[in-house]
Amino acid sequence: MRGTVPPGAVVPLHSHADPETFVVLSGELEGLVMSPAGFTWVPVGPGDVFHVPGNAKHAWRNTSREPAVAIVVSTPRIGRFFREVGTPVDPADTTARPPSDAAIQQFLQVAERYGYWNATPEENADVGLTL
Repeated sequence: MRGTVPPGAVVPLHSHADPETFVVLSGELEGLVMSPAGFTWVPVGPGDVFHVPGNAKHAWRNTSREPAVAIVVSTPRIGRFFREVGTPVDPADTTARPPSDAAIQQFLQVAERYGYWNATPEENADVGLTL
């Protein structure tokens, strides 16, 4: 899959059984990983590979002024999940906008059906993400 994270956008703290490997094509991101010392933000840029094992809590943020684009390698199951929750966007529109309340509720319902865990707003704030 090809994924784009617009400038200023975040992917909140979450986990799922499906492993994911990200190969960044362009832009700059920060990926949140768990280490023995706790959560750590890791810079990820073009050519970098970022692997997330199954069930690992992780998040993304793009604090740069440019969109970040990555190839995401995972399972067919997570591909089906993204098809259910995805919304077509104009690739030329790189403005980050918060999703509607209805879109958030739809996302959470589908994620629950797939058995995916999503952090609370407070848990996201604890790792530096404002939703």
